Amino acid sequence: MVSIKIVTVVLQTEGMMTAIVGLYHDHSQPVDPEYGARMMRALEAYPADRTDSWVSGPIFFGCHTQWITPESCREQLPFYDPQEGLAITADAIVDNRAELFDRLGIDRHLRQRLTDSELIMLAYRRWGTDAPRYLHGDFAFFIWDERHQRLFGARDLLGNRSLYYCYQSGQFAFSTTISPLLALPYLCKRLNEEWLAEYLALPSLVDALNLHATPYKQIRQLPPAHCICMEQGRISIEQYSAICPPAEPLRLRSNAEYEEAFRSVFQQAVDDKVRTVRQVGVLLSGGLDSGTVAAFAVHSLKDRGKRLYAYSCIPPADFSDWTARDRIADETPYIQATVDHIGHIIPHMETFQGSSPYQDIDTWLELLELPYKYVENSFWMRGAFEKAQAQQVGVMLTGTGGNETISWGPSLAYYGKLLRKWRWLRLYRELYLYSRRIGTGRRRILPDILQTAFPMLAKQDEKPDQAGLPSMIHPSFAERMRVDERISDYLSELRISTLDACKARELSLQDLRIPSMLGVSGTKLSLRYSVRERDPTLDPRVIRFCASVPLSQYVQNGYDRALIRRATKHMLPDAVRLNQQKRGIQGADWVHRCLPHWPQIREELGRLCQDSAAAPYLHTARLKQLLDNWSVPPKPEHAAHPDLRLFMRSLVVYRFLRRF
Repeated sequence: MVSIKIVTVVLQTEGMMTAIVGLYHDHSQPVDPEYGARMMRALEAYPADRTDSWVSGPIFFGCHTQWITPESCREQLPFYDPQEGLAITADAIVDNRAELFDRLGIDRHLRQRLTDSELIMLAYRRWGTDAPRYLHGDFAFFIWDERHQRLFGARDLLGNRSLYYCYQSGQFAFSTTISPLLALPYLCKRLNEEWLAEYLALPSLVDALNLHATPYKQIRQLPPAHCICMEQGRISIEQYSAICPPAEPLRLRSNAEYEEAFRSVFQQAVDDKVRTVRQVGVLLSGGLDSGTVAAFAVHSLKDRGKRLYAYSCIPPADFSDWTARDRIADETPYIQATVDHIGHIIPHMETFQGSSPYQDIDTWLELLELPYKYVENSFWMRGAFEKAQAQQVGVMLTGTGGNETISWGPSLAYYGKLLRKWRWLRLYRELYLYSRRIGTGRRRILPDILQTAFPMLAKQDEKPDQAGLPSMIHPSFAERMRVDERISDYLSELRISTLDACKARELSLQDLRIPSMLGVSGTKLSLRYSVRERDPTLDPRVIRFCASVPLSQYVQNGYDRALIRRATKHMLPDAVRLNQQKRGIQGADWVHRCLPHWPQIREELGRLCQDSAAAPYLHTARLKQLLDNWSVPPKPEHAAHPDLRLFMRSLVVYRFLRRF
């Protein structure tokens, strides 16, 4: 079989990530090169260091490369090895390189120059379709196995890179983003009503329960931790791994050993994620998670002669903090304390003056290619990446997953456990210390502990609506799609989660829906701004370690989140490390930012309620009724009001529907 390499172009050297596309004709007919060219043209909206394509008979592979790691700067993608009959296109950063080198017996003098895609190909040569089980990192890739006439692809364990595909009339196509698939002439842009029904009916940030579905009828998504194989005219998809709860908790001899074990695991995760030829940034708040990420990152970067760029969103000067006394909208004092204590940080505290969630809707829809629910925080997320791009940052660290991993520690759940086991003396001491640390009386805490210890005492009619929003979905659409039946089990899980913190965490760590959603937004932000988002708090090694640590390590001496507080002693200022009385609220100023646009918001909501395109899907009668209650502009303290959040989410869906 003759293979031809086509289209090699060097573009601007600003990018840091990779987008991949590909075509496969399973009847062994040659692919139409024009189809591949269409897909590659759809990627031209993103910056790139290099673009290449490769075609061989029934296969077309394309790669829109943005360099990030030292090895990627000399990486050739797509890559074809004629001796092995293997070709690969990959969007990948492999974190466990050293482990794989040892497993695969790679000579030491070859290790530094071996690229991540070559490493994946070697793993495939050794383990075949089991190769993804051995990989840690962020990846989506496809391999063409010429000898077995097999097309094989995979997405990483937590879905940190997105991967879409379609299969029609013997033609299989895949892409990092949706637009290259929509560029194919045989694909129609049709709305997937089942996906939309779930999106509208679900009260949480989850967009859909079906991990394979997308808003587009003919386009599917490969879920996290799944691989896909096309062989002998058949397509198969299976889950290759999972984050499973440990069979037994980790038993160490002392607090100090747990702390040292945590520091070792987390430092390794951070070290692997700052591997870049560019600068490293962090989304820094005044809390424990991002502060811990920053402290460990600075430790990694000092040896490399780099400083850490920190990006923080603070309210504009004309905003008045309306939050309760145990909450804080402006975290500047805590952020500054972290920056001063750690050192080697270049801080950027941004107000993003003039930005608002309302103004950003079209930008986010263009970026994500689908609707989104995290409207309140959208403006600062995008603003931070835009700022980082201008400062040559290649990796943006986050601590998004910290609440379930490194800083987990639900005090009430632990106290409920002590109560159930009748450990009165331990409970009395813990309650005494805890009440003093949070500044409240023990009597105010006892009812919550009783409910945690004995869930049967909780009211049975409590609703699991985490978002506190009325449903967006039109009742007749919900009935036609039978959506209540499809989401009933998930809502039951939410109900359990509100009563049992330990069960909630277990469900959260195994649920791939939120990681998949985060991976999609992270992938597409990085493509647009050439800044790769990486979260060491959601590294599989960190997750598995934290899941194995007993609850008694997470709650101690009146402190919740006790393990991270102890492990970061001397690394973080005590004002942040031991703070148990104030918590920051991200996006508390979103209504304040939207107030100048309130007339336009009302007008657009009015059009929505009259538009026949929205009427079959959105509950327009309810929206109109609620809108009538807001004849005067809202106040900044209405930021948590369910009506206003419903309005913004509905506008996002409305504008998305108008794209069909």
